Amino acid sequence: MTPDSNFFDIRLAKDDTDLRAAQRLRYRVFVDELGGDGPMVDHAARLERDEFDPVVDHLLLVDNRRDAAQLDHVVGVYRLLPGDRAAEFGRFYCDGEYDLSRLKASGRPLLELGRSCVLPDYRGGAGLFLLWNGLSEYVLRRGVEILFGVASFHGTDAAPLAQPLSWLHHNHLAPADLRPVARAEGFQRMDLLGKDELDRRAAMLGMPPLIKAYLRLGGTVGEGAFLDRPFNTTDVLLMMDTAAMSARHRDFYTARWQTNG
Repeated sequence: MTPDSNFFDIRLAKDDTDLRAAQRLRYRVFVDELGGDGPMVDHAARLERDEFDPVVDHLLLVDNRRDAAQLDHVVGVYRLLPGDRAAEFGRFYCDGEYDLSRLKASGRPLLELGRSCVLPDYRGGAGLFLLWNGLSEYVLRRGVEILFGVASFHGTDAAPLAQPLSWLHHNHLAPADLRPVARAEGFQRMDLLGKDELDRRAAMLGMPPLIKAYLRLGGTVGEGAFLDRPFNTTDVLLMMDTAAMSARHRDFYTARWQTNG
């Protein structure tokens, strides 16, 4: 199904139906499709949820042709946690996988992105682009300077991921004064290959679309990947510094919001 903007809304979740629909979508992607699990996952109700859900904003891609009563209307979601709210809550989600002390010490306005997913029929660029339109508005209105969050490779065997992980390490490490570092209990080296062994085509073929999208916008990564065994993923922490974006990247990121705003 090709996303048509005439049938779609991009908005924050406004009630429990929206929240449960987002959790249902996450279940379909992270549990059914990717084999994940977690202590608060409700398999009977088919809801993927955790302790962060009550404190974050859920940015939704809604297909108005689908049935909200059946929790079927949310076809894409981004979970957003502003830095001030994380401070009140006590932590970011990424704190469980990465040491964020340098990032927090920067004093700059932060936004954590998480649980990004889109139904298979809505992938291929358009659905993600529509979500990013809404994300750009959220970022611009709040004066966010650094966006970050984990993005995942399927599986926890690093060997098949040697090309993309090594490419990220050698070409896209975040600045040292901001760089998060994967925690020891799940730490996976990313420099599995030397620079002279890199194959750009193989690296890009093995890279999930979300990570490639961040890289196109000037995104950088933390030190080391984190093996998230309950979710059956190899996670990398991606960062995007809006102040460091080139003019070309910034124009691409904000153009749709500015023309529609």
